[in-house]
Amino acid sequence: MTRNSRPNIVLLMADDLGVGDLCCYGNNTVSTPNIDRLASEGVRLSQHLAAASMCTPSRAAFLTGRYPIRLGMVSPYNLNRAFPWLGGSGGLPTNETTFAKLLQHRGYRTGLIGKWHLGLSCASRDDHCYHPLNHGFDYFYGMPLGLLSDCQASKTPELHRWLRIKLWISTAVIASVPVLLLIPKFARWFSVPWKVIVVLAVLALLFFVSWYSSYGFTRRWNCILMRNHDVIQQPMNEDRVASLMLKEALAFIDRYKREPFLLFFSFLHVHTPLLTKEKFVGHSKYGLYGDNVEEMDWMVGKILQALDRERLANRTLVYFTSDNGARLESQDGAAQLGGWNGVYKGGKGMGGWDGGIRVPGILRWPTVLEPGLVVDEPTSLMDIYPTLSYIGGGILPQDRVIDGRNLMPLLEGRASHSDHEFLFHYCGVYLHTVRWHQRDCATVWKVHYVTPKFYPEGSGACYRSGICSCSGDVTYHDPPLLFDISKDPSEARPLNPDNEALFDSVIKKIEAAIKEHRGTLTPVPQQFSVFNTIWKPWLQPCCGTFPFCGCDKEHDILPTAP
Repeated sequence: MTRNSRPNIVLLMADDLGVGDLCCYGNNTVSTPNIDRLASEGVRLSQHLAAASMCTPSRAAFLTGRYPIRLGMVSPYNLNRAFPWLGGSGGLPTNETTFAKLLQHRGYRTGLIGKWHLGLSCASRDDHCYHPLNHGFDYFYGMPLGLLSDCQASKTPELHRWLRIKLWISTAVIASVPVLLLIPKFARWFSVPWKVIVVLAVLALLFFVSWYSSYGFTRRWNCILMRNHDVIQQPMNEDRVASLMLKEALAFIDRYKREPFLLFFSFLHVHTPLLTKEKFVGHSKYGLYGDNVEEMDWMVGKILQALDRERLANRTLVYFTSDNGARLESQDGAAQLGGWNGVYKGGKGMGGWDGGIRVPGILRWPTVLEPGLVVDEPTSLMDIYPTLSYIGGGILPQDRVIDGRNLMPLLEGRASHSDHEFLFHYCGVYLHTVRWHQRDCATVWKVHYVTPKFYPEGSGACYRSGICSCSGDVTYHDPPLLFDISKDPSEARPLNPDNEALFDSVIKKIEAAIKEHRGTLTPVPQQFSVFNTIWKPWLQPCCGTFPFCGCDKEHDILPTAP
């Protein structure tokens, strides 16, 4: 296989996997032999960075090679930083060109199996303007939203949990008013017209229906399985979904083994509620989370076996990563349901701390990439876009800024320095942190202008709220926090003018870069506006007649070619 040949491409993306959850990234107590095999047979990126610490904006940047703020795929609010409803009207803009569309135009057969979470419909429930098939994929099988604890009826609700509690309390208070007014009426203390009592009771009922029609049926509305444009399970059968997705991935490889293909396998692992087959439960030393990691590794092994069996391994580029870091606040009592981010501070939802954005990055392409190579340079999930365009013979769009950089010179050893001089780390619409990799040396500086407030203080996470805020409940730093992460990867020793002679010059250089970066941003429609993120009955995907949605067609259908 030569670099000038067009390889098959298999992209494997975990959901909320910590960089410290894999043996090949330093965790010697978890068993991930198949992912470790990928690393030993390929190249491992040690400073691989997501463009956001939340799934929706990170995945949007991954698919387009552009910062999510350029796409309008970032939220100005703390409540909704990933799309909360399938029946919302926001999504990956239709004028964006994904790597799937680039490769589709070059003759690749493209498939997405698993999680999408980048919107579905714009104006009606069947227009599917944001659907994967409208963004360059020939075939889609999976969850158009993503996994939530709400998808398992026995689990504590995850979506807007604290808001729901407030809505229940508010409903109880409002409903008590007409009931309390009956007391003076029947006690004949003073007269209360029946009309007033009835109107108040109707208002209480309307308030309840207005929120319970969405939150009361989260599992039915959000946890669905689709094949292409068809809903095939509503709600999804959570016990079978991993097996069905793996079966679909293997069928896709078999179907297109004689032509170049792109398979994007987007795992539901290792997001809560940690759906795990019985044979893996109790398998690891880390409870259900560790079991789920090991099941995911087993699924990776099955995909690699299929490539070996079909003699495709030598002409297939395989890439493994996660959309963001582990969520530290995921707990069930004393049990930890989230992962480990190694030595890196913070986790999912935190704008600039490396624990939320530093992710695994492994690429294997036998005979082209040197086995066992480790690249310590800063790289980004956005780099996959121009890299795939380069190896697949695509042409990058010339009418927009592409923030990713082609990784092949680094991966092949033709370059020793990353093309990224500056990387900008946003939390929603807010710029929290900037990373500067000096071109003339190995030093990597990080400047934090905003950091989240941890609760309890010093705990390293936001356990009270469940996820850290981007604005409001944060700390603003003036002068900013400065770290040399090439010497202090844990970001434990902030520098200042007294202990770092270059402090002022580094800050000045980074502020100039911010000004230049902001000059390249243009106004775009905001996909996370309040209107776009509220649940709309007329956009809700439905198998059957709305609102009586429900079906399980999966056992009757075999995988079919698009």
